[in-house]
Amino acid sequence: MNMKPRPKHLDLTKIRLPLPGFVSILHRVSGLGMFLMIGVLLGVLSLSLESPQGYAQAAKCLTGWLGKTLVIGLVWAFTHHFIAGIRFLLLDLHIGSDLSAARKSSAAVLILSGALTLIFGVTIW
Repeated sequence: MNMKPRPKHLDLTKIRLPLPGFVSILHRVSGLGMFLMIGVLLGVLSLSLESPQGYAQAAKCLTGWLGKTLVIGLVWAFTHHFIAGIRFLLLDLHIGSDLSAARKSSAAVLILSGALTLIFGVTIW
C-alpha cells in the first residue's frame, strides 16, 4: 500500500472546505458570538431596568447604527445556530446523512438563516 506522507504544516489558505464543514464552523462561531454577547445584553437589560433615564439611555444605545448592527448580528447568530442545530440533531438520528442530502441541508441552513436575518434586519433598521 503506497500512502502519501502526511503534511507537516497545513496551509489553511489552500484547503477547500466543503459546505457542510463551513456550516459546522459557522455553527460554532455563532454559538461563541452569542455566548460572548451575554454580558453586553445583561448590561443593557440592567441599565434599562435601573430608572427611566437608564431605559432611555439603553434605547438610545440600541437604536444607533452600532446597536442595530449588533442586534442584527445576534439575530443571524441565533437563527443560524438554531437551524444548524436542528440539522445536526437530524444528522445524529441518521436522517440526511448521505453526501447529497448533507450538502442540500447545509445550503438550506445558509439560505434560511440568511433570509431570516434579512427579514428581521429590514424590520429592525
